[in-house]
Amino acid sequence: MTTDRPEMSYEQAREELVEVVRKLEAGGTTLEESLALWERGEALAGTCQSWLEGARERLTKAQEATEEKTK
Repeated sequence: MTTDRPEMSYEQAREELVEVVRKLEAGGTTLEESLALWERGEALAGTCQSWLEGARERLTKAQEATEEKTK
């Protein structure tokens, strides 16, 4: 993972993603609108995944550092 931070926080991306999913599930949008929502949802999911991978990486490093101290 790169050290670049996504432009929005995990919480912002998740919140917007929930709204995108709600709109898609509700229907009533044109095909073009649905495709745009889908694309936005994919981008938001990627942002969330990036944050989660970063958090996992930090936890792993912290655990390794703790294990080294206890040896």
